[in-house]
Amino acid sequence: MSSVGVVAVSHSPALAEAAIALALEMTATGAPAVIAAAGTADGNIGTDAARIAEAIAEADSGDGVAVIMDLGSAIMSAELALEFVDPDLAERTRLVAAPFVEGLLAAVVRAAGGASLAEVAQEASGALRPKTDHLQSPTPDQDAAGAASAADEPPAPSDASSATATVRNVAGLHARPAAVIAGAVQSFDAEVMLQREDQAQRPPVSAASPIGIATLAAGPGTVVLIRATGPQAAEAVEHVRALIEEGFGEELAEGQAPTGAAAPTPARVDPTPTGPIGVSSGRVVGPAVVLRRTVREPSASDRVPEDARDGAVSLLREASIRVAERYRERAASVTGQRRTVLEATADMATDPTLVGGAEALIRDGGLTPTRAAWQVCAELAEQYRAAGGLIAERATDLLDVRNRLIAELRGEEPPGVPDRREPFILVADDLAPADTVALDPAVCLALITEQGGPTSHTAIIARELGLPAVVGYPEATSIVDGELLLVDGDTGEVVVRPDQASQATATGVITLPPFEGPGQTRDGLRVLLGANVGAPRDVARAVERGAEGVGLFRTEFCFLDRDTEPSIDEQVEAYREVFDGFAGQRVVVRTLDAGSDKPLPFLTNDDEPNPALGVRGLRTARRHPDVLERQVQAIARAAEGATADVWVMAPMVATAAEARDFVTLARGAGLATIGVMIETPAAGLTAVEVMREVDFVSLGTNDLAQYTMAADRQSGDLADLANPWQPALLRLIGMIGQASRDTSGTPVGVCGEAAADPDLACVLVGLGVTSLSMAARAITRVGARLGDVDLAACRRAAEAAIGAADPAEAKAAARAALG
Repeated sequence: MSSVGVVAVSHSPALAEAAIALALEMTATGAPAVIAAAGTADGNIGTDAARIAEAIAEADSGDGVAVIMDLGSAIMSAELALEFVDPDLAERTRLVAAPFVEGLLAAVVRAAGGASLAEVAQEASGALRPKTDHLQSPTPDQDAAGAASAADEPPAPSDASSATATVRNVAGLHARPAAVIAGAVQSFDAEVMLQREDQAQRPPVSAASPIGIATLAAGPGTVVLIRATGPQAAEAVEHVRALIEEGFGEELAEGQAPTGAAAPTPARVDPTPTGPIGVSSGRVVGPAVVLRRTVREPSASDRVPEDARDGAVSLLREASIRVAERYRERAASVTGQRRTVLEATADMATDPTLVGGAEALIRDGGLTPTRAAWQVCAELAEQYRAAGGLIAERATDLLDVRNRLIAELRGEEPPGVPDRREPFILVADDLAPADTVALDPAVCLALITEQGGPTSHTAIIARELGLPAVVGYPEATSIVDGELLLVDGDTGEVVVRPDQASQATATGVITLPPFEGPGQTRDGLRVLLGANVGAPRDVARAVERGAEGVGLFRTEFCFLDRDTEPSIDEQVEAYREVFDGFAGQRVVVRTLDAGSDKPLPFLTNDDEPNPALGVRGLRTARRHPDVLERQVQAIARAAEGATADVWVMAPMVATAAEARDFVTLARGAGLATIGVMIETPAAGLTAVEVMREVDFVSLGTNDLAQYTMAADRQSGDLADLANPWQPALLRLIGMIGQASRDTSGTPVGVCGEAAADPDLACVLVGLGVTSLSMAARAITRVGARLGDVDLAACRRAAEAAIGAADPAEAKAAARAALG
């Protein structure tokens, strides 16, 4: 396969890096070599022929290099650079007349698919055509002509094929699905074209062009016509049809028309839902802190003298780069969605549309840098809102960039979340990524916003931090600072000045004192109460809340959001950070639980018909045993010299034989205490045999409920079936508790959501569970409840619950037995 290299020549290093990052995100297959040649040797804005020549040589692998340039002197510098390289290399280097961002994206995606240099250059050169075609609105006569020409089309060639597909995913054919399609069609010997069925007057776009696909603006419900010619036309059409119909593994929209049925153009979606929506679970009480936006609107009448405008433009550019750098500094301090969100917002700060638009207002109209930034961002934000849906929810991010840019230009502190040491509930019109990333979950109890929806950053970050959140709450900012609030992130309820009875219904108030331990029943039965930890950042919170160790250390954070497996050294460093936080205490490490809702490009397949029942957890070692072997080695190395008591367990075990194989592997690496998770009914029914192979077991009650009840735990329609109070689930746990007694007291832990329910925790102890692990916030309540009852009461509650007919009856019966 060809591997054409790409060089991005720009006056601005920030622009080149951002454009390359965007292009690489679009590559559905292996990325080509993409090298930036931006800025001058002394770090200033400009271009350097020598640097461009070096970049061309670095990018070349023998198949040629496509050079994409931004403007002016970049072109001259690139032409001069060809005189500095080897003549043979100069011959296979193409300076491409293409728009910088769109052309770079098109070139990278085509090169990733194995296209030749000529094909890469052609795709980049035409990168603006789909946008131009889309923005040229047809007249009524053209509409009629389009319909007539469609009717009069010549017969399709014999090697042609066509089909229709309905867009199913909520976000539609946005950038990532477009890149997936573009990467996929390049593996077929066929030319594939896409067209909206309701826009026959517009020309079709190439399925090999992600930019072209994105300009279709195909949202959920849109019917896409797929046509192809060539020897593999039928196969290519079917592959693209399946990708679109299956939704690219993203969240699917509800109520779509059947495949092939005509669908109306999707209506624009108001970014603010009607009425408050709970987007992150929890019910808390605390005082309000209302976030006020304090950036003053710059004067519209002030003007910059003509001879000072170049300097004003430089100030704007420098400020935009510094703002982007601060976003990236924050991004580097966090992981997961918070990091992704901040990195994307950093790109906004140096976006050529924003900065270039403001520069034009300074040069042409004499506006001050602050006024130019204000005006351009306001116009762009309005365009975002008009677009509706997911794009509209990003308007807040853009206005946060504006506020920080203006503050930077003025030398002021940027707006944002106030620095508070006392617990509070944050109230705002909306929250930008920088706001939510700065939140300290040790003091912020919950979030309330007027704007936003289920996919907004407020919702995403709140769920990641475990903060209750309500969005779309009318007049939120009319709440007075300091007023006491009750917030329910499940129901969307917000109560201002709740009475004592309402306050008593709160279940997740962090203002409870830390748990002081030890975890035990009133009559002294020891029950270790640990915390679930998803990354090193969770350690401090768990320690502060009095966790007696870690009952579940999820190691996925090391692997997610990566295209390649982390090295052993990287893993050792991350694991040791957690171990060091719990000196002298137990830390139970779960090996990588990939698959199902946590796919990894280097480990799992994305085409499994039923991922929850597929190759996930320990089963990934069937295909890639080396990944598990290296992780176990990393855990063992991290445990060396650590004072924590490190235990290790494998997820998704179904048989005693699987348990035995894992124990052999872990012992071979030097680990001493080895167990498995019981998440399948099969492992529960054969618990005695499984326990004879291991040192301990841990019950993942979320998955165990899912598989016991055959109810997807992600489905809201089946939430009642996945309830951890289901008598069938409790009876199965009771069988596992009996297996523990039959095998001389094999330790049995629970690390699912069930452990965080104080009453259910007592039932679990009555069923034979010896340790509980939960979100750090829940430890105090669970510890207090256990300390109020004795083992006999726990056993009576367990008997009452498993004898009930349904979850509600089980819960009521258990509470009555506990007293």
